[in-house]
Amino acid sequence: MNIIIMILLISFLVMVHEFGHFLAAKAFKIRVDKFGFGLPVGPTLFRKQIGETEFLVHALLLGGYVSFPDDDANSKLAVDSPERFANKPVWQRLIVIVAGVFANFLTAIFLVMFAAGVWHKLPSNTFETTFEELAPTAVQSVREAHFQKGDVFYEINGSRVTLPNILTQYLYLSREKDGFVSEDRVNKKIEDLEKLNPHLDSSKIIDKGTVVKLPKFDDEAEIRLTQDEVMGFEQYVSKEVELTESQKAVRDNIWGKTVYKVKIPMTFEDLAYSLSDTRHPVNITVMRNEKEVKMPTIYPDKDGMMGIKKGVTEVVYPVRNIAENIEYSYKYIKTNSDMMLYGLAKLFTGSIPMEEMHGIVAVTKIGSDIIEYQGFFKGLLLTAIISLNLAYLNLLPIPALDGGHVLFLLIEKIQGKPVDEKFSEIISGIFFYLLIIFMLYIVYNDIIALITNKI
Repeated sequence: MNIIIMILLISFLVMVHEFGHFLAAKAFKIRVDKFGFGLPVGPTLFRKQIGETEFLVHALLLGGYVSFPDDDANSKLAVDSPERFANKPVWQRLIVIVAGVFANFLTAIFLVMFAAGVWHKLPSNTFETTFEELAPTAVQSVREAHFQKGDVFYEINGSRVTLPNILTQYLYLSREKDGFVSEDRVNKKIEDLEKLNPHLDSSKIIDKGTVVKLPKFDDEAEIRLTQDEVMGFEQYVSKEVELTESQKAVRDNIWGKTVYKVKIPMTFEDLAYSLSDTRHPVNITVMRNEKEVKMPTIYPDKDGMMGIKKGVTEVVYPVRNIAENIEYSYKYIKTNSDMMLYGLAKLFTGSIPMEEMHGIVAVTKIGSDIIEYQGFFKGLLLTAIISLNLAYLNLLPIPALDGGHVLFLLIEKIQGKPVDEKFSEIISGIFFYLLIIFMLYIVYNDIIALITNKI
């Protein structure tokens, strides 16, 4: 049932977008031949003529369109008719084109304000993660840190903890003996080995049975993430070098020792790699009684766990009157718009890989889960975000999208004449089919994500 609700909500957004075009066209007395829900690919499920407009529903429910006589070469409407889209002033055509985007913006604002008014609160897109109690698996460093129930995780390795996954992400990347080391650290260990073992030639193989003095085991560097990596706009890519399986085996064998009797011949470099892979410190600051408290250094285990039970609470804005509704609705829309636009920019620069992109299938699944586990109003707010997303995506200056038509109109205004019709048709056609291919690729991503339980 929740999946059906989500499909209906997304379908509603598509209809709203196309209805925006339709109303604007009618306002300027432009004839609309067709109002299509879905893309005209495959079978048509429904069609009905109402006045001068034919309304259609297509099987591929991934979009919609409004068709004018200008789009039909066989249209019987006179070429110079004032009812044709092309015969209207540029400013009127521009309004018709952006009307769909405007409708989506209005819908998003309405949905957010409606949810806020009835629900009496709005999410702030931030969460509080609190310490509740030690788990039986708590590591020693956590036991010695003396966390107190209700401590709010405020900062970890310099990053503000505004989302629960930030803590998990840092702990995993800082796990004990993670199998990666920096080359600078390896070079330092080689120097330490040479000083402690002057009788050994560092350029030669260390023979089996040789007793080697080991330098003191020390911590690796603290993991630091950029804000983009923390927020998921960029993937964290380690610049360190991965140990070989034999180096990992030696690492586990020498852990905590001061001397090592070589079991298989190895180089100084191999031994240095094994010595370098230890643990990354995790430095946490908590808020306790409204004061910042810097905790003793934490060292996660080999699985990136520290062994605590934590609570997660979403921070919400209380909405008690019209003024607060307007204020917090604006904040909610602005915050999500900023993240959306920044994410789009990252996508086009290649920072976010294509395989991380998802579409209508994933949105429907996630939306249905949100409705089921977090309630109808959360689903309604997600619908508002999707409406904003549709608006921004349609404004991209890509032929076959509204932004592409806006681009052609701006070129027409600048050069004083329309863009060559045949050229624009070819370009729009090419991008239309590229858009279909892209959408099918996104659906493929969604299906793979569903199969692998990523969503």
